[in-house]
Amino acid sequence: MPVTGEARGAVVVTGAAGGIGAAVAAAFAARSAPIALLDHDPAVHAVRARLAAEYPDAESHSAIVDVTDRDAVDGAFDEAIATLGPPSVVVHAAGVIQTGPVAELTARQWDRVFGVNATGTVNVTRRAADDLVTAGGGALVVITSNAASTPRAGMAAYCASKAAAAAFSRSLGLEVAQHGVRVNLVSPGSTDTPMLRGMHAGDTGGDELTAAARERLLAGEPERFRLGIPLQRVAHAADVAEAVLFLASDAACHITLHDLRIDGGATLDM
Repeated sequence: MPVTGEARGAVVVTGAAGGIGAAVAAAFAARSAPIALLDHDPAVHAVRARLAAEYPDAESHSAIVDVTDRDAVDGAFDEAIATLGPPSVVVHAAGVIQTGPVAELTARQWDRVFGVNATGTVNVTRRAADDLVTAGGGALVVITSNAASTPRAGMAAYCASKAAAAAFSRSLGLEVAQHGVRVNLVSPGSTDTPMLRGMHAGDTGGDELTAAARERLLAGEPERFRLGIPLQRVAHAADVAEAVLFLASDAACHITLHDLRIDGGATLDM
């Protein structure tokens, strides 16, 4: 049985095929939690196989699911529960990004970003909350972004969709708190993941940012009204995973509706 606080039942992680979601899944698997990995990317099965080989004591399940499809989300949760049992922790990390000036933003791009980041959050969290209430309590952690409360030039759709996800999740948290379900947000800043590297396409070196890209992130970009990172390091996905572990644990038993920034001090609005 896992020793990760509220992870006494199964742990469900969306967006588990890569980046922060995969790091979160690995952190719980390392603590022998039974874990369901969900993602629209078939690579989620490879992630599960890797974790099963590395952490054989952690029972696991993986499935392909589009979080914009409510019925598909319900089916994925049903399958995960049938395989691993009811969840005690759900971590919603699925998300996409679209960059570029508002004047060039297409309706299709807007719909995709909001479909995954906002509607996907609604679909996952309302089902997760229902299961956790039925189970008598648990922890729901939603990965948002520090961009949800800080405007970014060239990232309007992403910022707006993450703001919607954050507001919905905290409102949901108010409704389920009386049932022992804690809903918290983790808001990363610049984190060295495939998503961040994709934003710096042409300026990456293999599987990591080039020194030039990293220095721009640390120093900030005044022309885009983006502050730098006071701690002078770009986060790793594991840094975010550790914050999720804390919020899912008994050490955070009196924390709910909180937005935990993991951005090295890059936002100053709180």
